[in-house]
Amino acid sequence: MAARTITGSRTKKIFIVEDHPVFRQGLVQMLAAEPGLAVVGFAADAATAQQEIPKLTPDLVLVDIGLPGRSGLDLIKDVRRSNRTVKLLVISMHDEALYADRVLRAGGDGYVMKQQDPDEIIHAIRDVLAGHIYVSDEVLAGAATPAALPPVDAIKKKLASLTDEDLEILEFLGRGKSEPEIARHLQIGVAAVAKRCQRIQKKLKLKTTNALVRYAVCWTEKSD
Repeated sequence: MAARTITGSRTKKIFIVEDHPVFRQGLVQMLAAEPGLAVVGFAADAATAQQEIPKLTPDLVLVDIGLPGRSGLDLIKDVRRSNRTVKLLVISMHDEALYADRVLRAGGDGYVMKQQDPDEIIHAIRDVLAGHIYVSDEVLAGAATPAALPPVDAIKKKLASLTDEDLEILEFLGRGKSEPEIARHLQIGVAAVAKRCQRIQKKLKLKTTNALVRYAVCWTEKSD
């Protein structure tokens, strides 16, 4: 959905992909107060975003990871395949230590947590627009000097073995979604969801489906 017409060559155009209306509106209002930045449009899902981004030619796309249908990571991969110049910054509630590297490998330019102060979110946007990669100091230090950091704990090692699709399903389970509900959301068959759940359970070395659900709930609550 288009937000407003932009004038002036120095204004940087922002497109927002966020399915929570209240948070999305908060971003629109925050960016409206910033000189040199303007929101040209927004979408609540990846499919709409893919249609609107080529039309509105934003300089930067703010992307949430958890979206209806295809995830924000999928959207980043799709946009990057067709557009090498647009900046892609994830703004998410999920654990940066787990997702930041996945975002960068998918073609994103940075990762900022929703819990950050507005000033830090604006700093992340301007940093990425300036051509830099934005991640927290902790993640940057971990990428630069992994040998100097303590070993990753067993839980994160297990989570790191999951694919982006696995993590998406784990989040759905943690939010109380049944396999049929997950299937409808992802637009795949229930049998396919069940198979993926079994694969996740095996990767996490959990003995039962109930144990998988409990693990998913704990992980999701911790992410929130």
